[in-house]
Amino acid sequence: METVGLGLFFEDLPVGRQFKTIGRTVTEADITNFVNTVGMTEVLFTNLEFLREESDIKGRVAPAALGYTFAEGLLTHATMQHTGFAFLHMELNVDGPLFAGDTIHVECEVVEARLSRNRPGRGLVRTRNRVLKHDGTPVLTYTPLRMVKCRDDKARG
Repeated sequence: METVGLGLFFEDLPVGRQFKTIGRTVTEADITNFVNTVGMTEVLFTNLEFLREESDIKGRVAPAALGYTFAEGLLTHATMQHTGFAFLHMELNVDGPLFAGDTIHVECEVVEARLSRNRPGRGLVRTRNRVLKHDGTPVLTYTPLRMVKCRDDKARG
C-alpha cells in the first residue's frame, strides 16, 4: 500500500525544477511565542511603545528567523518527509520585513543536484528558496544544500 505525504527523492529534483508551497499567515501569537521560546527579547520584537515612537519599522514586525523557520516548515511537509537526511549549508538574505497578518509561501528552484561521492544512495541538492508575501513582496532568499535520499538507495549502496 502506498504511503502518502512522503518527501521528494533525489531523482524528483532535477536542476531547473520549480515549485511553490501552500501559504501560511503569520499571527501576533506566532511572533510572541517565537520570541519568548528562543529568547529573542530585542525591543523591536517585545516593546510596542518602542515600535510606535522610535523604530523606523512601523507595525508588528516578526524576526527574520521566524520567517525562515516557517518557510522550512512549509517545505518539510511538502518535500522532505523520510527523504531529507541532512541540512549541510545555507546562505540567507533578508529582503524585506515580515509583519503579523502577512501570508507567506516559498517558491523553490533546484539550482544544483549531484550524487554524493562518499554516501551511496544519497544526492546533494541545492535550491534557491524565495519567501514571498501574498502580494509577491520578497521577505527572504536562501540557498540550502541538503542531502536527499535516492529512490532506490539499496541498489546504489
